[in-house]
Amino acid sequence: MATDHTRKRGPLAIGGRLRRLVERMDQDAGRVYADLGVVFEQRWWGVMEHLAEQGPASVAELARALGITQPSVSQTRRSLEVAGLIQAQSDPRDARSRRLDLSDQGRALYRQLAPVWAAMDVVAVELNAEVADVMSMLDRLDAALARTSLYERIRRAMDGPQGGKG
Repeated sequence: MATDHTRKRGPLAIGGRLRRLVERMDQDAGRVYADLGVVFEQRWWGVMEHLAEQGPASVAELARALGITQPSVSQTRRSLEVAGLIQAQSDPRDARSRRLDLSDQGRALYRQLAPVWAAMDVVAVELNAEVADVMSMLDRLDAALARTSLYERIRRAMDGPQGGKG
């Protein structure tokens, strides 16, 4: 194996390691979809699942439910609309607002991929057990960053005794 810069850098490269792992998992999931002859981006899953399980929602509601930013949901929404998997409708309570819902094509794809996602769930449980409960570690990392952001931590380190301002 070639020199792994992110592994060499240890905790400094945690973000890079996480991105690399997500990319690897998304690529493998993409291979499964391709084997089935299905065009599906893994990033669509959360929005589609929420709409399938909870019904129509606004971008803001999806962002809150999924714990991601509104711009990220908007970007995913656009690609799902282009793919014909969701549609936007006027909110009956507020005509200025739009609510997203699965299209008939989106519902059909959701049903088609349900067995794939069930298999992914089994594999995720296996992987989590194999690596000594990585989900608990990620929960602790998430909680630590919720208490004090990475930005605040870096600023504190830079301003501290060894941080050395100018």
